[in-house]
Amino acid sequence: MKRLVSNQIVGPLAALLLVAVVVALTTNRFLDVGNLSNLILQVSIVAIVAIGSTIVIFTGGIDLSPGSAIALMTMVFAMAIKFGDVPLPLAILLVLLIGVLLGAVNGVLTAYLRIPSFITTLAALSAFRGIAFMFNNGSPVFSVHPKLEPIFYGSLLGVPLPLFYVVGLYALAFFVMRYTAFGRTIYAVGGNPQAAALSGLNVARTRFLAFVIAGAMAAVGAVLMAARLNSGSPNYGVGMELSAIAAAVIGGASLAGGRGQIVSTVIGALTIVIVQNALNLNAVPASAQNVIIGAIIVTAVGVDMWRGEIGRAFAFIVGPLTLPGQKGKVDQ
Repeated sequence: MKRLVSNQIVGPLAALLLVAVVVALTTNRFLDVGNLSNLILQVSIVAIVAIGSTIVIFTGGIDLSPGSAIALMTMVFAMAIKFGDVPLPLAILLVLLIGVLLGAVNGVLTAYLRIPSFITTLAALSAFRGIAFMFNNGSPVFSVHPKLEPIFYGSLLGVPLPLFYVVGLYALAFFVMRYTAFGRTIYAVGGNPQAAALSGLNVARTRFLAFVIAGAMAAVGAVLMAARLNSGSPNYGVGMELSAIAAAVIGGASLAGGRGQIVSTVIGALTIVIVQNALNLNAVPASAQNVIIGAIIVTAVGVDMWRGEIGRAFAFIVGPLTLPGQKGKVDQ
C-alpha cells in the first residue's frame, strides 16, 4: 500500500480517472465511439510535443516555444511541397531537421550562453511565429498534398495511426530515461546541477540535448498538424506550449527539475484533452476554457510545491494502514 501511494504514476492516473468519470456522468456524448476516436487524434499531437517539454522540465528548464515552432515548420513544410515540388518524404525529413535546428538554437542560448530558458524560449515564441508570418505573406497554404492526410487520419488494423506514433515515441522516451546514462544524467542535472558538475557530468551538453529533443518532438507535431489539416499556417500551434507544459506538470513532473516520469506525461496530456473535450461538448467559450486550463495548471503546480505537506498529511491519515509491523496499527 505504501509503495502504491508513493508511486508517481498513481496520482496522475487517479486524477485522469476522476476527470473521465465526472465528464462521462455530466456529458452524454463523451462515451460515443466517434468522440473517443476524436480524443485519440486530439491527444496525439499534444502528447508528442509534451515529451520534449517534459525532458526540458526534467533538466530544470522550460520551453515556451513549441507552439510557434510548429507554426513555422508547417509553413516551411507546406510551401516546400506545394511550391517547391519537394517530395513528401524529403519534406518530412526537412521539417525534422528544422525542428532539431530550432531546438539547438534554444539549447545554445540556454546551455552555453547561460540565458535563462524562460527568457530564451519566450523570445523564441515571438520570433518563430514572426518568421512564420514572413512566408507566403502570412497567408495559410491549403491542399498541400493528397497523400498527407492519411499520415494523421489513416489506421492500421482499425487502430488510428497517431496512437502508434504516441506509443512508439513514449516507449523510446521511457527506455532512454529509465535505462540509459543520458536519462540518468538528465535527472541528475535537474535535481542538482552543481553536484552533477562536480560528479563529472556535462551539464551544458545535457541541457542542450534536452532542447534538441524538444525541437525534434515539435517537428513531429508539426508534420501531424499539417497532415491533420492538409495545410500550413502561421496561426497553428497557438497555446500548444501551454498544453504541453500542463501535460508534464499534471503528469507529475516538477518544475524545479529532477523529478517525474515520462510515461505520466501522456496521462497528463489525456487529462487536459478530456477537460477540453468536455468544455467543447458543453459549448463553453474558448476564453473560459483558457481560464479553466490555467486554474488546473496552477493547482497542479501547487500540489507539486506542497507535495511534502500533502504527503505528511496523507501519511498521518492512512499511516496506520500502510506501516505494518508497528505497534497499534490496524493491519496487524
